[in-house]
Amino acid sequence: MLSAIVLAAGKGRRLNAAVPKPLVRIGSKPAVVHSLDTLNKHPGIGEIIVVLSLANQGKIIKAIKRHSFKKIKVFVLGGRRRQDSVYNGLRAVSKDSDWVLIHDSARPFVDSRFITKVIQAAKKSGSAILAVKPKATIKSCLQGGIINETLDRGKLWEAQTPQVFKKNFLLEAYKKYSRDDVTDDASLVEKLGKRVKIVEGDYSNIKITTCEDLLVAGLIIKRKSHAV
Repeated sequence: MLSAIVLAAGKGRRLNAAVPKPLVRIGSKPAVVHSLDTLNKHPGIGEIIVVLSLANQGKIIKAIKRHSFKKIKVFVLGGRRRQDSVYNGLRAVSKDSDWVLIHDSARPFVDSRFITKVIQAAKKSGSAILAVKPKATIKSCLQGGIINETLDRGKLWEAQTPQVFKKNFLLEAYKKYSRDDVTDDASLVEKLGKRVKIVEGDYSNIKITTCEDLLVAGLIIKRKSHAV
């Protein structure tokens, strides 16, 4: 079985919103509901664990329970860092689950086709993530903002979620490297020396972080509604 951990503990300080980031409305629904709707319908996912913050859990659970997401197994509290929240979710995964998918609720436009692709890739290699090639030129800087190097864009990827792993890979990575600060789960699995496969994703699978992202999200939801 494959279990999905959905991270919905974000506060969204950079959004300056009146509600927690998972509850920011994209079209007619909160961001977290968009993510859960897609994951709940996917045939490859057996259960969903939703990770919440202590301060926001009541509001988010109430919003989620307005919808019929039958695959949600449990709500758990997150931790101080993103990886602490993932580990709390990981401990709630069913014992008979062999695979874990991790997704940020702030990516409301994840497409079911790409979920299938990343799951298939992980089951061949042990680990896989969605990612897109950067559009801009990327430069490395020294202290003081002086350019050190212009990086080869052809070798760079911008990581997204979902990310899918063998459960035992994740458990081992968290036991060994949980004290290290990382920004995604693949970073911890990489530290084990495991190969992580990149699956080219979709540029519309944006992460809602700033007010500008909300403007882009509004355009994406309009495009999707017209395509239906």
